[in-house]
Amino acid sequence: MDRLFGLDTPAALQDLAHVMELNDPVSAAIAEELLGDANIPFLKKERGSGTAVRIITGFQPFGTDFFVRPEDLERAKDALLPLTEPAEFVFEDEDENSEDKE
Repeated sequence: MDRLFGLDTPAALQDLAHVMELNDPVSAAIAEELLGDANIPFLKKERGSGTAVRIITGFQPFGTDFFVRPEDLERAKDALLPLTEPAEFVFEDEDENSEDKE
């Protein structure tokens, strides 16, 4: 962990900012990719005995927390917007039909 954050000593959770909690492994994997693509170092911590449960059962029911350095918090929130904001879909047929009715 000290290499990840470039510190001489490992970062403690109280030194980091909590970005979000995710409850499914697909969203957690997407969050990892989004933060990695944005070059934002992060710490992922599974709640409870999540890691052991995930190894035994194949899934983790307690949720996963993501932490970043406080100075990266706003960038991380921006990078994770695809997970927090609903996507808007515009179908071309609907767009064309609305123009024909006017």
